[in-house]
Amino acid sequence: MPGKSRGKPQLTQRLTNWAGNVAFQAEHVDLPASLDELRSLIARSAKAHILGSGHSFNRIADSPGALVSLDGLPQAVEIDVAASTVRVSGSVRYAELGRRLHDKGYAVRNMASLPHISVAGSCATSTHGSGDANGSLATAVSAIEMVTADGEVVVLDRDRDDDPFHGAVVGLGALGAVVGLTLDIVPAFDVRQYVYEGLPVEVLDDHFEDVVSRAYSVSMFTDWRTSRINQVWVKERLDEATGSPETGGTGSSPAEGLFGAMPADGPRHPVPGMPTVNCTEQMGVPGPWFERLPHFRPDFTPSSGEELQSEYMVPRRHAVAALHALEGLRDHIAPILQISEIRTIAADRLWLSPAYGRDTVAFHFTWVKDPDTVLPVLGLIEERLAPFEARPHWGKLFTVPPKVLAARYERLADFRTLARHYDPEGKFTNDFITQHILQEN
Repeated sequence: MPGKSRGKPQLTQRLTNWAGNVAFQAEHVDLPASLDELRSLIARSAKAHILGSGHSFNRIADSPGALVSLDGLPQAVEIDVAASTVRVSGSVRYAELGRRLHDKGYAVRNMASLPHISVAGSCATSTHGSGDANGSLATAVSAIEMVTADGEVVVLDRDRDDDPFHGAVVGLGALGAVVGLTLDIVPAFDVRQYVYEGLPVEVLDDHFEDVVSRAYSVSMFTDWRTSRINQVWVKERLDEATGSPETGGTGSSPAEGLFGAMPADGPRHPVPGMPTVNCTEQMGVPGPWFERLPHFRPDFTPSSGEELQSEYMVPRRHAVAALHALEGLRDHIAPILQISEIRTIAADRLWLSPAYGRDTVAFHFTWVKDPDTVLPVLGLIEERLAPFEARPHWGKLFTVPPKVLAARYERLADFRTLARHYDPEGKFTNDFITQHILQEN
């Protein structure tokens, strides 16, 4: 993770993202200690960008000017019981939010695989978990507070501001510094998790919907080496009163298997050979939502990873066809892959969300850390998925040309107008955002 400086900037070692594959242009990170300090810093900077938890794999968080962390600002997790919402400050991580909410009897509907990522950064890039009825993490946002280019604080509300709000939530850091989010919350709930192994791929031809709707959240992992899905992670939400699966879960015994896949005889890690102690508890042991919905434990802190990541989202109706298209690339994918995950995401209204306007299936790839080998394979994957109008995850590696991206996001022109309104001089832009979002082709 990058080094940070408070007050007068101090030169540090070269700053990189979490994976170490991106060296940021800035040589220090500014760490304002108050909202007023942040507002002043942004107002006087020619260029600025907010650095969250550093878990992006491309240059979306880079800046040729001030690279700013919100970690020095006071943290806030403020529950409004009457409104069923929680306000969180921009630097809060999901791990901390989960603990604080659960202690008060509340929850957010879903979480991503890693609970260590920041709430603001995750929502800004439309990061997601899994589940037929679960939208991306950004769909929980009901209000957004950001410091704009002139140092002013702007608040956008879902009920009051409609179009500007739905354009700003997945804002990629291009509109301002998000210093606070208000999220919808629900009563706390328990989840139990089972892992099944060896699902024949051909089962998905007729039973894809049956598999992914098996429970509240379902993830399939494959290494693309064989005609089997290595693991299916099934996360059943439990009814608080009875301990039985909420509507949408099957409640059947795991011993019955899952369309030919059999229950694992012990804990599993998605990547074969990796320590299972880092993963959330399995084997059907009930536990709090924030300790089961992620794949990895909150008390497991990831260090710089020897990996790269990519992810492509296609309309749900094309799930099986897209799966078969990728199967044709096994010989290219498997040799440089650590693991691949397949998840479902509900449609939303957020302009730059990959799930905008369509129920979605996501194909995620965790690669070996070798960009020269990985990038050509991304081109092959994008070519195979092109008939299905695949949208890449904004925070991960992709090679989709900007002109193609513009054709797949019908509100992109509206987002450019929104960016010009809040940041007329392009203070929050960087090369990535200019090339892929703001530059008209």
